[in-house]
Amino acid sequence: MGKEMNGQGEERTAFEIGVVVPKRALKESDESADCVEVLVRKFKDAGLIVERVIGIADEFIKLAAPLETLGRAAAEMQIKKPTQMGMDLQFEWDDVEAFVRQPDGSLFSWSERFHCFNHLIYGIVNKRNSAVTLKFDDKEFHWELGKSLLQMLEAEGIVKRVFPLHDEIKRKQLLRDWALNWSGFTSQPIDDIYSYFGTKVATYFAFLGMYTRWMLFPAVFGIALQLVNLRSSQSLVLPIFFISIILWAVMFFQFWRRKNAALLTRWQISYSGMADPGCKISGPDWNSLQSPVELVKKVETDRDREKEVFQRAEWFGHMMRFRNDVIILLSIICLQLPFELAYAHLYEVTHPIALKYGLTAIYLLAIQYFTKIGGKFSVKLIKYENNESTEYKADSLVYKVFGLYFMQSYIGVFYHALLHRDFKTLRQVLIQRLIVSLVLENLMENCIPYLKYSYRKFGVRNKKRREKGSSTGKIQFTSRVEKEYLKPSYSASIGEELEDGLFDDFLELALQFGMIMMFACAFPLAFAFAALNNVTEIRADALKLLAMLKRPVPRAAATIGAWLNIFQFLIIMSICSNCVLLVCLYDSEGKWKIEPGLAAILIMEHVLLLIKFGFSRFVPEGTCLGKSQPNEEGKPRTDVFKAAFKDLFGWRKDVLRRREEVGVSTGRLRETMRCSG
Repeated sequence: MGKEMNGQGEERTAFEIGVVVPKRALKESDESADCVEVLVRKFKDAGLIVERVIGIADEFIKLAAPLETLGRAAAEMQIKKPTQMGMDLQFEWDDVEAFVRQPDGSLFSWSERFHCFNHLIYGIVNKRNSAVTLKFDDKEFHWELGKSLLQMLEAEGIVKRVFPLHDEIKRKQLLRDWALNWSGFTSQPIDDIYSYFGTKVATYFAFLGMYTRWMLFPAVFGIALQLVNLRSSQSLVLPIFFISIILWAVMFFQFWRRKNAALLTRWQISYSGMADPGCKISGPDWNSLQSPVELVKKVETDRDREKEVFQRAEWFGHMMRFRNDVIILLSIICLQLPFELAYAHLYEVTHPIALKYGLTAIYLLAIQYFTKIGGKFSVKLIKYENNESTEYKADSLVYKVFGLYFMQSYIGVFYHALLHRDFKTLRQVLIQRLIVSLVLENLMENCIPYLKYSYRKFGVRNKKRREKGSSTGKIQFTSRVEKEYLKPSYSASIGEELEDGLFDDFLELALQFGMIMMFACAFPLAFAFAALNNVTEIRADALKLLAMLKRPVPRAAATIGAWLNIFQFLIIMSICSNCVLLVCLYDSEGKWKIEPGLAAILIMEHVLLLIKFGFSRFVPEGTCLGKSQPNEEGKPRTDVFKAAFKDLFGWRKDVLRRREEVGVSTGRLRETMRCSG
C-alpha cells in the first residue's frame, strides 16, 4: 500500500517507518559526533528518504524507501518470490520484470517491505577499523566495530521506538471503503487489507466475514423457532435444529479451508514461505575433498547422532508440555472450580433481574483478571518447553489460555444445564451472558485504547508545562507521526511477546462460537445475537486498527493456526452437550432408561460424530484453481497456481525427498566401494 501505483504507472513512495529520539537539550557543535545526525546520515547513505519532524516532547525520523532500494535489500536477504514461469526463485533486482506482482500492483507485500526496512536500518554497522565515539547531550557512546548502530542506540535509550507508520492516503481509503461502509454488510476489500496489514490480519477478517455470512442461516432458523410455539412439537423440532447447525458448522469449516487455500494462492503465499528467513535444511557437504569411505562413515555417524538428538529433544518437549498441561488443569480444578460453582449458586439464590445482571458483569470481569494471571503463568511455563519456533510457542499459549477461558466461561452454564435441568433458567443465563459480554467486550475493546491515548497525551502536555514552568496555555499536537506514536500498540492482553492483538479477537470469536453451539437446543435465538454482533464487530475492529491503534507489525501466518483446532474441538463438544440437553428434555423425570427416544439420541450423536470426522478426513480442502486470474495474455495461469498449490501442501514431501536423496547417494557410494573392492 505504501508502494501504490500512481497515475504514471510507477509505485508511489510513502513514509512507512518512524524512529523516535528525544529532543536534545544541547545541540552538538560537531555534527560528525552527534549520534542522531550520524544515524540520519547513515539512513540516507543506505538509500532511504528521510524526513525529520520536531514534536512536543520528542523528535521523529520518518523513513521511506524507493523501489530500487527495497529491491536491492530483498536481493541481499535472498528473498524468494514467484516468477511469471510459476517457480519461486531468489529475487534479483536486475530481473525485476520476471517476478509476479501483488494484487494491488506493487512488487513487494507489506511484510516483505517491513523486513527490507529492518534489514536496511538495522544493517548499518561500524565498518571502520576502530570504535567510533558518539555524543548525545553530555553523554558519550562507543560504537564498536561490527555492531549495529540502531541496536546500540536502542540499548542506550537514545532511540525510544521504531514502529510502522500509517499511509495516510490508503488509511483514509480503507476508512471510506471498509470501516465506515455499512452498506456493504459483510463484504470487505480483503486484497486491500492484505496489502496494507499483511497476511495474518487479512486472514482474520476473511474468516470473520465468511463466518458472519454463514451465520445468517442458523440465525434465521433460530428466529423462526423463537416466533413459533414449540410446546407440542419441541421434542421433534429441536433435534432437527441441532442436526442442522452441526452440519452447518462442519461444512463451514471445510469451505473455510478451501477459501483459505484460494486466498494464499492469490497472494502467492506458501507454507514454506512462512519459515523464518535464513532457515536452511542442513545436509552433508558433497563437495568436500574426502574419500568415499570417509564420507559414508561421516554421513552415517551424523545421521545417527542427529536422529538420537532429535528423538531425545522431541520426547523431552512432549513431557514438558504434558507436565505444563497437567499443572494448568489441576490449577483450574483446585482454584477456579470452587469460584465457578460459587457464582452459579449465588445466581440461583439472587432474585432481582438487575442484581443478576450485575453479578454476571462482576463475574465476567473477575474472569478477565484471573485468566490474565493464569496466562502470565502459562507464558513462564512455555519458556521451559522445547518448542521448535515462536509459532509453536504461540500455539501452546493459545491452547492453555483457551483452556482457562473454557473452564471459566462454561462451568456455570453446565451447572444450570445438567444439575438443575431447567431450560428456562438456562435461557436466562445465556441471554445475560451474551448481552453483558457483548457490552463489556465492546467497551473494553474500544474505550481502553482511547483512554490510553488520552492519558499519554495528558502526560506529554504536563511534562511540557513543567519544563516551561507554567500550568496554563494550550498545547496542540500538530504532527501526525507524534499522534501515531502516542497511540497504543495492537498487542495481546496475554503473552504479548508471542501474540498480537488478533489473539484477543480470535478468543472472543471462539468463546462466542462455543456458547451458541454447545447450548443451541436451549436457546436457538443466540445465533441471531451472534450474527448481529459480528456485523458490528467487522466495522469496529476495522475502525480500531485504522484510527485508534498504531499500524500493526506484519506477522507471517498462512492460516488461523491453533484456533482452527479449537473450533473443531468446540464442534465435538457441541455434539455431546446438545445430546445431553435433548436427553434432559426427553427424560424430564431423570429415569435414564434406555427407551427408543434416548436410543435415537445416542445413535444421532454417533452419526454426527462420524459425519464430522468423515468430512474432515475425506473431503478435499483445495479448490479448483485452473480458471483463476488470467495472465497478461488473457490465458489462465494454471502453471502458476499449480506450482503455488504444490508449495502450499507439499513442502513436507520436499524435505522427505531431500532426505531420501541423501540416503540414495549414500547407497550408491556403498555400491561403488563394494565394486571397487
